[in-house]
Amino acid sequence: MTKTLYGKVHGKTIELDEDLGAAEGQEVEVQVRVISPKKRLPGPPPGWEPGSKRTAAGLLADSWTEEDDRILEEIHEERWTGKR
Repeated sequence: MTKTLYGKVHGKTIELDEDLGAAEGQEVEVQVRVISPKKRLPGPPPGWEPGSKRTAAGLLADSWTEEDDRILEEIHEERWTGKR
């Protein structure tokens, strides 16, 4: 298994942002690359897992705003304008 995870260094400990998914006591090999905060790609939304059947809409429900609805409606209208 190879995974890319992010975390923060605290002395000799690296605190990962998410669960590694390895069993307690499992030996691992670690390669560390220091990154600038600007280069870090945003991770998946909380609760998302590869192969999850949860939809993007469901994952965004807690943070979706009326402004997001307006923007989505505007995009929808622009797509249909002049196509018929």
